Amino acid sequence: MAAIFVAVMREWKRSHEGARPAIASLQQRIDRVMDVTIQREAERLESRLLILASVGSAGPFIGLFGTVWGIMTAFQAIANAESTNLAVVAPGIAEALFATALGLLAAIPAVIAYNKFSSDVGKVVGRMEGFADEFSAILSRQIDQSV
Repeated sequence: MAAIFVAVMREWKRSHEGARPAIASLQQRIDRVMDVTIQREAERLESRLLILASVGSAGPFIGLFGTVWGIMTAFQAIANAESTNLAVVAPGIAEALFATALGLLAAIPAVIAYNKFSSDVGKVVGRMEGFADEFSAILSRQIDQSV
């Protein structure tokens, strides 16, 4: 909200500089400045969610790749030992289960955090829009009084 306030006050100051204040279309310029500032702030907040989204979506696939790798290791051990006893198969299966668990261990918290922060960003953007509307109304009254 501070960024919105600063951007609007900067536009207000520019409009009142010089011998003739440029207030004819000041309300439209202020509204545009607010919209652009809100958009920039929303993009800045959302850009930080990219890592969580990437980990949340890629984690299970990386775990699945590890699962396939572990099962391939188990099959190779069976082929090399020419036996299917538990001592031959267990290391590859354990590796597969461990890789699956690691993928899920990374993905589940990342998805939960992404959803929470994404919701928080939406709330912040909503508050910024509410602030902008209220601030715009205050400035509109001020502009009307100065004309």
